[in-house]
Amino acid sequence: MNLIPLPAFSDNYIWLLHHQGRALVVDPGDAQPVLHALSSAGWVLDTILVTHHHADHVGGVAELLAATAATAYGPAAEALPAGVTPVTAETRVSWQGVDFQVIDVPGHTAGHIAYWGEPQGMAPVLFCGDTLFSGGCGRLFEGTAAQMLHSLDELARLPGHTQVCCAHEYTLSNLKFACHVDPHNPELLAYTQHCQSLRAQNLPTLPSSLAQELQINPFLRSRQPAVRASVAQHAPTPTDDADYFAALRQWKNDYR
Repeated sequence: MNLIPLPAFSDNYIWLLHHQGRALVVDPGDAQPVLHALSSAGWVLDTILVTHHHADHVGGVAELLAATAATAYGPAAEALPAGVTPVTAETRVSWQGVDFQVIDVPGHTAGHIAYWGEPQGMAPVLFCGDTLFSGGCGRLFEGTAAQMLHSLDELARLPGHTQVCCAHEYTLSNLKFACHVDPHNPELLAYTQHCQSLRAQNLPTLPSSLAQELQINPFLRSRQPAVRASVAQHAPTPTDDADYFAALRQWKNDYR
């Protein structure tokens, strides 16, 4: 099996997994990059996974359903294009021998979900939409800080070699903020240099790995003393884990 990030819009990635002529795509906000990839390689699209309802993730679903015989799956708690089969955390989505686990990860949106699976011959993959980014996390448009913290805790329990397939190339801007929050983290400084080199070559920084993110991502490290000390300098003294996380997220919102 092979995993490909298809660039879309200014900074989106539509993830495409293919095996023996069959293809699965995740969060196709635009149908055209998907149709071009299918046509160029001669693949048949049979499955679409959707993580949440935002237009840059679902905008191409209707066109792809009309152009192919694919089946689309998405969060049962959100309004999605016609023809998308609703799934919940009790659902398993099977594709080419891979059973994808559906994980509830509210925070960015109220019904956001992620998909985790173990494709043949590859490290596990996590399609996390806009919940977890490399070096960052999604904005809290519909959920609370407590919900997002719990969602990230759920993802942090997955195997460390899991490939983190998030939906935007936000890595360098996230790492700039992360270095401000956690400036004495050697793993973060080394990872920042690595990602800067990739982007200088116009290469994607993704997928990351969960083990990497647990070392460098302040939103997965919001309970760490170094991160908390930085947060406390920029917010009224937080009182619990959710308060620290909320203050960190607000600091990132305001950061320039």
